[in-house]
Amino acid sequence: MIRLIITAAFVVLYLILSIPVAFVEWLIGQKWPDVKDRSCRAYVSWAFRVVAFCSGVKVTVIGHERIPRDTAVLYVGNHRSIFDTVVTYPQVVGLTGFVSKIELLKVPLLRTWMKNLHCIFLDRKDIKAGLQTILQGIELMKSGISLIIFPEGTRSKKEGEFLPFHAGSFKLAEKSGCPIVPISINNTGAVLEDHFPWIKKTHVIVEYGDPIYVKDLDREAKKNLPDTVRQIIIDTYTKNAPLV
Repeated sequence: MIRLIITAAFVVLYLILSIPVAFVEWLIGQKWPDVKDRSCRAYVSWAFRVVAFCSGVKVTVIGHERIPRDTAVLYVGNHRSIFDTVVTYPQVVGLTGFVSKIELLKVPLLRTWMKNLHCIFLDRKDIKAGLQTILQGIELMKSGISLIIFPEGTRSKKEGEFLPFHAGSFKLAEKSGCPIVPISINNTGAVLEDHFPWIKKTHVIVEYGDPIYVKDLDREAKKNLPDTVRQIIIDTYTKNAPLV
């Protein structure tokens, strides 16, 4: 109960106090857009770390050194909890946004910061609009901005369950020429979803896999890429399960 109150209070206070910060960031962006990008990423990463601390979440990170430093990447992860973003974003390398559901555009203040991070918003009910979002993401990645996507399309209902990966998600890497970095996330459901609305102290494992360079794959390997990445994440999840 205490963790829920403290975490919720911080999130509300953060969003309210971020109003003048967002205005300052806008002013900075008029002349120094690169400075704005870096400061927004640092500001949000700090907030996620505070949320994790207030929630009693201990994060063990494995394989961070595997993330390429010389190119944008497509981070592909399993999705069990809203805390998946909290535990992964502070670890990313360089400018990074999320592929998010379009409904989040309706949330004031949150949408401002998501746009500042170069997040893109996918309408899962409109195929044509979804295609335009993917094209937008490809151009972002070509410009050097990484993206995090959860290709299951929604959160799984229970820990250890993996939904099919949508093949369209992988076009971001294939068409941009950027590598894929698999992310295996263990035990985030135990923070909140397993006993909603209570937040409980939890140990989470995040492992970054070896980068996959889509341009080096043959046609058959590209066709099977969603299943291949999904299996890599499942195998890593299974390996790390005893560590939580």
